[in-house]
Amino acid sequence: MAGEGKPDGGWAAAAGEGVMLPASMVLVQLFSVVLVLLSKLALGAGMRPFALLAYRNLVGAVAVAPLAFVFERKHRKIPGIVEWCWISLNATFGVILSMGLYYYGLQSTSATYSVIFLNMIPIVTSIVATIFRVEKLVLRNWPGKAKLLGIITCVGGTMVVSFYKGKLLHHPWPSHLLKFHSHDESGPHAYHRNMVAGTLFLCGSCLGYAFWFIIQVRLAKVFPSRYWATTLTCLSGSLQAFVIGILINPTKSVWTIKWNLQLLTVVYSGVFNTGVSFVLMSWAVKHRGPIYPSMFNSLSLIAMVIMDSVLLGTSIFLGCILGTSFIIVGLYAFLLGKGTELKQAAAVQNTDNKQDNRDGTEQRGDEILRSIA
Repeated sequence: MAGEGKPDGGWAAAAGEGVMLPASMVLVQLFSVVLVLLSKLALGAGMRPFALLAYRNLVGAVAVAPLAFVFERKHRKIPGIVEWCWISLNATFGVILSMGLYYYGLQSTSATYSVIFLNMIPIVTSIVATIFRVEKLVLRNWPGKAKLLGIITCVGGTMVVSFYKGKLLHHPWPSHLLKFHSHDESGPHAYHRNMVAGTLFLCGSCLGYAFWFIIQVRLAKVFPSRYWATTLTCLSGSLQAFVIGILINPTKSVWTIKWNLQLLTVVYSGVFNTGVSFVLMSWAVKHRGPIYPSMFNSLSLIAMVIMDSVLLGTSIFLGCILGTSFIIVGLYAFLLGKGTELKQAAAVQNTDNKQDNRDGTEQRGDEILRSIA
């Protein structure tokens, strides 16, 4: 009877993990949707992007620091000059460029339009990594062809969303529930100018994220404590955002946070999108690999199309639906190819490790025989 309990317990644990893992990733996407909506409202109400960025990362550092003290108590250390350089560089690309440019793009465009570019980050990262020869795009096998097809489809979908509106679609739900008005739009010419500038900001944000992911690989080698590195990156990013924000606009009122939507956005983004989401995504990557969290990105895109229309009154056009569909199909084609490549690389590495162990065992056996002789 005792021996039968273990398989049952293992099955129950596997079943629970099979439910909790996708549920946690859906929760992460929900956090992202709410954050984008709150950020759009806060920026539309007059909050400056670098003020939001500075306070958000300060709260994020406070949220992640306890995890570093609990899980990395024995491995935590004061970084040296080289480690500090990589942490500062990580903050520059991961906070200032990626998030900062994203907030400016979100301020000039719509929530739905900005989330489309968030879904393009894995594609842009792969292109940048291929250009700098961090990874290879092999077209001789089907995973490489699937990645290329996904890249082309995603880029095409983004171009459809950006340059083609099409017919205005009528939806059955009530819209504009939050009565949101952006005081930046003063006519069709201003709107077009904002969209062009916003698109450039969002493209720059994607590039910032791409370089950030590549830098994180190097940072993990020189400073492997993930929670401690995240805490220090948030602090460094917050400091950089304060300096840049004050140089842009030193007015005291810009940096004053009151008990309103701005404070809610700061606290929510720091706790949930930096703290809780980081833990959930780390757990998912540990059990399912680095591709697993990206597989749920389409949920935030679909949810944002609906919520942006319901809450903020953003019109839905046929071009948005077609382009979004292309992006989702292309993203999954790319992730399928990328995931297969990672599995093949892991299988080759396991084979090499087994061969090395076998060679080492044979060598030790020969040494024992020679010593006996």
